[in-house]
Amino acid sequence: MNYVVIKCGGSVFEQLPPSFYQDIVTIQQQGEWQPIIVHGGGPLISQLLEQTGVKSTFVNGLRVTTNEVLDVVEMALSGSMNKGIVRKIAEVEGKAIGVSGIDGNLLEAKRMTDDTTLGFVGEVIQVNTSLLESFASQGLIPVISPIGMDKTGQRYNINADMAASAVAQALEAKLCFISDIPGIYHEVDGEKQVFHQLNEATIEELIQQEVIFGGMIPKVKSALSALRKNVREVSIVDGTADHGLIEFMQGKQVGTRIALEQEVPYV
Repeated sequence: MNYVVIKCGGSVFEQLPPSFYQDIVTIQQQGEWQPIIVHGGGPLISQLLEQTGVKSTFVNGLRVTTNEVLDVVEMALSGSMNKGIVRKIAEVEGKAIGVSGIDGNLLEAKRMTDDTTLGFVGEVIQVNTSLLESFASQGLIPVISPIGMDKTGQRYNINADMAASAVAQALEAKLCFISDIPGIYHEVDGEKQVFHQLNEATIEELIQQEVIFGGMIPKVKSALSALRKNVREVSIVDGTADHGLIEFMQGKQVGTRIALEQEVPYV
């Protein structure tokens, strides 16, 4: 079976039209690709931390994660966000199953860094692909919350981009990052010109020129890393565009497709 891992950040969910969920169901029904969703939920986590009075800080863009913070993270991601997505898919007559990386030892994790000041921030070391294959064989769309666990039962908060990449690597899948921008672009005379295809050399050039900057740099770097580890293709697609996802899967010039080596036009 061919898999496409669709990663959605927490900030983009409120902007997604109903057609986005319909596209996911259509992709599954067409039979060539089995979708798997990995989601974040940063804004909701911040909101719940504030409401519950749990203190939280950031170091180098990563949330310092104590067990107390993890309780709130798990409530937000595995509870509210995860089941909300399952409901959205049900509303367009799809069948989804919401799981966290803890369920069925789906995402085995370890502490991401020796820097213990970050607390329980983790990285995936193994994916239970047989569980995902079982869901797919039953006609279900897995929706994954990026909380992992080690063999002792310790939970870890995992960056959703990293979790999606790990799942895509394990399944040798396509990896599609859903965004609220049309792809990687530069502005010419006030107009956004999208790079529909990029390779490693061009990406390095665009970083040097500061066309790719800020939060997009780690995203494209992780994309290149995933491509070196059996991921078929990495793409950035605008989920807010009506039926943008299905058009992308049909091979139309939507979003940005990233490969290691290919002859691509500069623009």
